[in-house]
Amino acid sequence: MRMIDALTQSMRASHVLVALLVVASLVFAAVGAAMGETFYLRLATEALIFAGLALSVDILLGYNGLLSLGQALYFGLGAYLSALVLMWVPSFWAAFAVTAVVSAVVGLIGGFIANRVRGVYFALITFGMAQVAAKVVYNTRALGASDGLIGVPVIDINLGIISFSSASPAGFFLFVLGVIVILYGVTAYLLDTPFGRLLIALRANERRVPFLGYRTMTLRLSAYVIAAMIAALSGALYPMLRGFVSPELLFFSTSGNAVITVIVGGVGTLAGALYGSVLLTLLKSVVGSYTEHHVIVIGLLFMGAVIFLPRGLMGIVRPVVERMLARRSKP
Repeated sequence: MRMIDALTQSMRASHVLVALLVVASLVFAAVGAAMGETFYLRLATEALIFAGLALSVDILLGYNGLLSLGQALYFGLGAYLSALVLMWVPSFWAAFAVTAVVSAVVGLIGGFIANRVRGVYFALITFGMAQVAAKVVYNTRALGASDGLIGVPVIDINLGIISFSSASPAGFFLFVLGVIVILYGVTAYLLDTPFGRLLIALRANERRVPFLGYRTMTLRLSAYVIAAMIAALSGALYPMLRGFVSPELLFFSTSGNAVITVIVGGVGTLAGALYGSVLLTLLKSVVGSYTEHHVIVIGLLFMGAVIFLPRGLMGIVRPVVERMLARRSKP
């Protein structure tokens, strides 16, 4: 019971931190729109999109204990599907619906393959599947080959009450913020249910879970499909932002950056994936303006986080929020 209470308290602390990020984002969008800023609003939008990818990694690594080195497969899948649909039917809802359905099917197939093994072999299989997909896309002329798909049209996103263009820096930033927050909310809800508790039990001791009457393969496969869909839906936003997609989205560097993001932000916190993505994107932009070797700085940051901050940034911030919530809950 105490463990469940602690997990619930930690999840509430993550909600507070995400709420603070949303408030800061709203202020940032208002200031950017007032100043007519474009570059930093687009950069922040990209950070949110990759935060969705990091969120999918955290589901597997933080709650299921599985290191996936191939989440770029689903992120790139979502980006290419979205671009193809938008070039045929310029509708956000059509692109999102197709991406959700196809990513669920592909995630189911990939999950059956990857979840036959554990540990380092799982990481290698996910890496291998992503590499195969990347090479296929890279050598397929119908998908633009090494040049990728260009000319994705600007679309109008109709939300019923309001409608805005994907070319609007502030408007599209707020829309992506809403999508990522919804993905975070759905993920947090699922992981705060008995399903999430079973995933944590799998990570702790997989051999004992069958004695509770549950099939471990079904649980792992469900988590894998959920992570695949979140990564793909995040990737579907990318061509709307940039107007093109590239095979590089499927390369290992995309998956590696997502893993670094989660570790720096805090494994198993969900909020850490969002904050880590913002930090990593900002760092790449700032350091990249001074030197081409920004990868060295990111590598040093990763090493420092592993050695000195094994629980990531959230390991410092979230306990403070948890204590504040605990004091407020006391009569």
